[in-house]
Amino acid sequence: MKSTGGILIVATKNQGKVREFQHAFSPLGLTVKSMFDYPDLPDVVEDGATFAENALKKAKTVGDALGLPVLADDSGLCVDVLDGRPGVYSARYAGEGAEDGDNNLKLLGELEELKQGEDTGQPLLSTARFVCALSLYDPASGRELSAEGHVEGWITSEPAGGGGFGYDPLFYLPDYGKTMAELTLEEKQGISHRGIALRLLTEKLSAEGR
Repeated sequence: MKSTGGILIVATKNQGKVREFQHAFSPLGLTVKSMFDYPDLPDVVEDGATFAENALKKAKTVGDALGLPVLADDSGLCVDVLDGRPGVYSARYAGEGAEDGDNNLKLLGELEELKQGEDTGQPLLSTARFVCALSLYDPASGRELSAEGHVEGWITSEPAGGGGFGYDPLFYLPDYGKTMAELTLEEKQGISHRGIALRLLTEKLSAEGR
């Protein structure tokens, strides 16, 4: 991959993801820049059927526009009782421009409807998983590296925690007895779908260098 002078460009406008990437790459001496730093970049229509397709499309669109290697992420929540929804529509589940709270309310509303008015007293509504697909694309060589990470959990009717973003307050981790939003950034980086995908991608980059 072509050197970018200690700068890693990430194709995202999600501030939560930017924070996580900054936390992950700062020990390597890399400065993370995002699409906020390049306001003239073209918008990317995320119309892929999978997280991997969307990640590659974002990486190629932004990489070709800048002429530099770009890392792109596409990630989301897949809820089993909803047949995998919201899936690739996670960020806009409640509509274009929806905020995290809107998406969380829509998700909980759908799960409550499935209970058909029965009050079981059970706060855990469905098994689910977070999925993250990463794509690192170099326009100079046309080379693309990809990795995907998953983390299993439950959707809870009792959101908790002020950390993280997205569906983190609803995503309960039985092994920790906490939601993703209750973890520290270090804890989350260690077990999250994005953290796993980053480690897999780093291993591929290291193997390339050997």
